[in-house]
Amino acid sequence: MIIAVDFDGTVVDHRYPEIGPEAPFAVDTLLFLVNQKHKIILFTMRSGTPLTEAVNWFLERSIPLWGVQFNPDQARWSASNKCYAELYIDDAAFGCPLIKPEGFHRYCVDWRLVRESLMPDLNTYGWPEGSNG
Repeated sequence: MIIAVDFDGTVVDHRYPEIGPEAPFAVDTLLFLVNQKHKIILFTMRSGTPLTEAVNWFLERSIPLWGVQFNPDQARWSASNKCYAELYIDDAAFGCPLIKPEGFHRYCVDWRLVRESLMPDLNTYGWPEGSNG
């Protein structure tokens, strides 16, 4: 599956242009998804240096990005600038589960519910060793 993922308020707290603390379960969930062969596209409003810093955030956590701001295969079949994905995870998306962890400035994506929704057969004990699930 191709998954477009927002950055601020989705994988980290809103602190733009700074990078806020990680949203709970975001890293473990994203690593699990890429290990299951899903493709992650960073799809954010960031540009310039703040975008580079967001890309580096993923690199520092060994989360490979299949694309940044666009789907690499899309140009073969569309000239649209809308990023094609099969799933969009974004704190501003209608229906996206949100939480407000202690110390966070704003709500962020509830990655525990995201991963439970995407893989309902995996309970807390089905996640990789060392995950914070």
